[in-house]
Amino acid sequence: MSSAADVRTLTHLDRLESEAIHILREVAAEFDRPALLFSGGKDSAVVLRLAEKAFRPEPLPFPLLHVDTGHNFPEVIAFRDQRVAELGERLIVAHVEDSIARGTVRLRKATDSRNSAQAVTLLEAIAEHQFDALIGGARRDEEKARAKERIFSHRDEFGQWNPKLQRPELWSLYNAKIHPGENMRVFPISNWTERDIWTYIAREKMALPSLYYTHEREIVRRGDLLMPVTDLTPAGEGDRVERVSVRFRTVGDITCTAPVASVARNPAEIIAETEFADLSERGATRMDDQASEASMERRKKEGYF
Repeated sequence: MSSAADVRTLTHLDRLESEAIHILREVAAEFDRPALLFSGGKDSAVVLRLAEKAFRPEPLPFPLLHVDTGHNFPEVIAFRDQRVAELGERLIVAHVEDSIARGTVRLRKATDSRNSAQAVTLLEAIAEHQFDALIGGARRDEEKARAKERIFSHRDEFGQWNPKLQRPELWSLYNAKIHPGENMRVFPISNWTERDIWTYIAREKMALPSLYYTHEREIVRRGDLLMPVTDLTPAGEGDRVERVSVRFRTVGDITCTAPVASVARNPAEIIAETEFADLSERGATRMDDQASEASMERRKKEGYF
């Protein structure tokens, strides 16, 4: 048993890790059919590492789930598949493309952002596999609507989130009770910051998709954003294409995710950059999140992560 002196020696990161492992074990104990959302992005990679620490050497007590827009960066999908193969875990991939084929998602044109459409595909996957809890990598520091979420965030039978009906979480006690058809979203790293994430990645010597580190890429400027030039996001007539050293702070749908100018080659250099960042990674690099806080809150009420 640890003594009081041992507890006092825990670092800030140790305490965050311990809290997250406790939350993951609570999910495994309280729910019948949970799943862990794993996209290959840095936050979901950290949650997956925490799940390893919580349950290894036994297999994870839940499958991994990814809602694939079909517009993901190839490097991220390759990393996702590599990690799943290394761990020997089960990965369920729900495709937005299948929702489009079913007619439950409709887009004006093929190159439209599919980011918000993920909510439909996610709810369809929940219904198909009868998941009662989904573990995600959202953090409160990412943007204002996410800051309103509890760690155990209740969703009703329609998959909707009501910020006025969230449950108290005093003394780290989590209310996991749900009625049939309802769902819980669980966020073990809610209390982490972007800096905490990168400090943990450095401490654990975690591999990540190469896009998170500096590389040269063709971009065009859209106001304050640097938009990558890709087949899905080609340069427009009159655009000035530049080749710039950049990295991605978040790696979502290609059509709405922008890199930032950076020469950071490793977690330590990214941590140093983060000290001077005045916007969260989503606020600085996600076109769909720049619209407004109300827009993100509306999407969450409709079933978004």
